[in-house]
Amino acid sequence: MIETDIELLKGIANQLRIHSITSTTAAGSGHPTSCCSAADLVAALFFGHMKYDAKNPHFYNNDRFILSKGHAAPLLYAAWAENGFIPVSELAKLRQFGNDLEGHPTPRLAFADVATGSLGQGLGVGLGMALAARQDKLDYNTYVLLGDGEIAEGAVWEAANLAGFYKTSNLIALVDANRLGQSQATMFGHDISVYAKRFEAFGWRVEVVDGHDIEEIVEVLAGVGLDEKPLVIIAKTYKGAGVSFLQDKDNWHGKPLNKEEEGRALAELQPSAKTGIGVAIPSPSPLPAPNLAAPASYPAISYKLGDLIATREAYGAALVRVGEADPRVVAMDGDTKNSTFSEKFFKKFPERFTECFIAEQNLVAVAIGFATRGHVPFASTFATFFTRAADQIRVAGISQSNLKLVGSHVGISIGEDGPSQMALEDLALMRAIVGSTVLYPADAVATEKLLEQMATVKGVCFLRTSRPKTPVIYGNDEQFPVGGAKVLREGTKVTIVGAGVTLFEALKAADTLKAEGISVTVIDAYSIKPLGKEVILAAAKKTGNTIITVEDHYSEGGLGDAVAGELSSEGIKVHKLAVVGIPRSGHAAELMAAFGIDAAAIVKKVKSL
Repeated sequence: MIETDIELLKGIANQLRIHSITSTTAAGSGHPTSCCSAADLVAALFFGHMKYDAKNPHFYNNDRFILSKGHAAPLLYAAWAENGFIPVSELAKLRQFGNDLEGHPTPRLAFADVATGSLGQGLGVGLGMALAARQDKLDYNTYVLLGDGEIAEGAVWEAANLAGFYKTSNLIALVDANRLGQSQATMFGHDISVYAKRFEAFGWRVEVVDGHDIEEIVEVLAGVGLDEKPLVIIAKTYKGAGVSFLQDKDNWHGKPLNKEEEGRALAELQPSAKTGIGVAIPSPSPLPAPNLAAPASYPAISYKLGDLIATREAYGAALVRVGEADPRVVAMDGDTKNSTFSEKFFKKFPERFTECFIAEQNLVAVAIGFATRGHVPFASTFATFFTRAADQIRVAGISQSNLKLVGSHVGISIGEDGPSQMALEDLALMRAIVGSTVLYPADAVATEKLLEQMATVKGVCFLRTSRPKTPVIYGNDEQFPVGGAKVLREGTKVTIVGAGVTLFEALKAADTLKAEGISVTVIDAYSIKPLGKEVILAAAKKTGNTIITVEDHYSEGGLGDAVAGELSSEGIKVHKLAVVGIPRSGHAAELMAAFGIDAAAIVKKVKSL
């Protein structure tokens, strides 16, 4: 690169600093010093290296950029203002209610693929994007800017480990090692060698640079993709760089400048600042776009009534069937694929399957990365292990990610494995995710049809599958719309609402009660969120406004709370049968009896009413 270009990039970096300072001062909040430390890196990337169409941030072969240190959002917004995508005047509206330039980036902005700022998540998402590029035969690179403080997060090293294993040379991490965290110096300060050794140990190529020497940064960026390893650029930087009274000074994290301080800072920066407007940006390669079109329909299913099939096994069959028709579908697992039965998809479509090993935070992050590229990712593991990735799932909701999660081995019905393996909090977690869909099939047909719904419905979806084999009770043509419920028995005494394994306990109880002259209604609440409210309410009004919910889940946040939350204002009394206390190992039937969620417990409860 010629000298004038380097000088231009230096000037653009200072202009990015100016925007970061003025926008945060106008907002009265923000992180200007965290923006200043990374300004040279961002200027070199956006105006001297990355290939992208600035007018079309969603172009399928654009290089991707993830600001994992999301608190430096004003710097990202400044870059997209200087490349002409957003008006510079919009920067003054930073953090104002109703404006999309929020305190941390979200996909309300076309150039933000995911919400960031909950630190430690960006590298895993970037890895998913890099793997998607490889699968789609595209040559875009994914760049992830991290802070040195956030790489204390274990999720970063889960991602680094897998990226090294898969040799994703199209993934580039940039660590803004500015030494200062929020409350004190970061763990290793400017001992850059510590960071270098750790990334090297995970199979990365490491380049250490002066993060304020743009010529050196550009030179290192020119070596992207030279070998098969992922690349990390560890940049020694200074918080508040470019402004004498801010640079490398403590107690400036998350503090905007006042008007007088702003004036002093601008006086130092403006003489050498240059605009990026009109700077030529390299175009992405015109490679063919991948086929990611949804099919008009899915192949038919063929099950026999009465066949005993675990819903976890039906999930594996459904994934293959849906995947055969839908090129968007990909799958990943956390080394449980022979238990979740996602191995069926792995054997059929190995090129569309990513083994993420036992690292559930990264499993979810990789799936989110695939979703940003138009794929429909199904990530599976034991449902209880998804609680480890609660924050990734929470942020996926904020990102409006098209993420599909499938959790097996739920509840005490898994039996002898004991309480550490029993998902008893998963429904509560998944129901709490903004915009989520939560589904809980009882048989193989319901599982197959609900998987089709998951592939079609946008947003975070969770499918809860069971370990015990259950009989097929639905015909192959039965439909299972999201937000629906099925009435399987009609009576007058009380309405029993179950899902998954407890539905069959409710049916047994109904048969026992019928023999004693007591008729009850039984409902399959296969859609936990949104709930089949109208179906359940109509049944309850015919049975004395009384409902018993029975679930293989803790009493907090599951099916019972979903029903009570929807119907309590309708004058319906809800009695909850659920797991209370810490379970233990034992046979499934023993455990369900001991914790009061089997047919006998339901009969007893009905008679008590």
